[in-house]
Amino acid sequence: MTETMRAWRVHRNGEPREVMSLDEVERPAPGPGQALVRVLAVAVNFPDVLLARGEYQVRPEPPFVPGIEMCAEVVEVGADVDRVAVGDRVVGSHIGVLSEYAVLDQGLLHRAPAALDDAQAAALTVAYQTAWFGLHRRAGLREGETLLVHAAAGGVGTAACQLGAAAGARVIGVVGSEAKAAVARAAGAEHILLRSDDVAARVKELTGGAGADVVFDPVGGPSFAASTKCIAFEGRIVVVGFASGEIPPVRANHALVKNYGVLGLHWGLYAQRDPALVDAAHADLVRLADAGAVRPVVADVVDLTKAPEAIELLATGTTTGRLVVEVATAGAA
Repeated sequence: MTETMRAWRVHRNGEPREVMSLDEVERPAPGPGQALVRVLAVAVNFPDVLLARGEYQVRPEPPFVPGIEMCAEVVEVGADVDRVAVGDRVVGSHIGVLSEYAVLDQGLLHRAPAALDDAQAAALTVAYQTAWFGLHRRAGLREGETLLVHAAAGGVGTAACQLGAAAGARVIGVVGSEAKAAVARAAGAEHILLRSDDVAARVKELTGGAGADVVFDPVGGPSFAASTKCIAFEGRIVVVGFASGEIPPVRANHALVKNYGVLGLHWGLYAQRDPALVDAAHADLVRLADAGAVRPVVADVVDLTKAPEAIELLATGTTTGRLVVEVATAGAA
């Protein structure tokens, strides 16, 4: 008898609540090198919005299961699996996890930190790996440097603030409203600026005219332009994304005369090109989580049936921290 499961599927491109349905589908089975996991929680990410709209760089053929980041429990393994075992609580990132069960290659799975609950663990992979690679691998953030984080109350922004503070940097966070200031401050931002402020002038004021050594920018548009005006000598601007919807031009002559660098970050490429680096980053994040230095900021946890509403709420840009969809409870049948 074929076993089934519930899975959210996108049947055509459009806004999530209009194009997603909770369907009863066949439960997948793991092949060689793969594991079947029972999904416990799924963290909502902006790519979920783009996947529904057909605007993401990867465009699965409908109907497809969205969801790219989860905490789960291994329930079955295929041949040649030695990285995880049945019963392991794991985290991982892969398109297609907004369902009760999912199959992933074992290389995409990492053991979940014991210090984090399911909702927090679900939100550890994408945002924290992005921030870790941006700050440490790309920008080489050093103790005592000044880090400017745009969208500092968002999922990846709070991760960057926490990791920056853990590295001994002085963190300046930029947020969209006063209501979000407390979240960024709790994540480790020593100073909070509003996006409506003259950000460049305020950063120069706070740094005695020196500017920010590292800028973490998931916003683009005006935020990137402001960053080029307050970047320090030998500073590094890490381009993470374009949440503003505006892709800014990079002026090579300006980078030359001010002696700063603009660094692109495509975190997903690391898993393809050097998985060992992803493993090393995860090991460091587990160490920091166990030490209490990093803890994903979960704004709300919703039931599986409310997933499309959570994805659409994220698209509004009004959320702070992470939205998580609870799928199951660890240890439940």
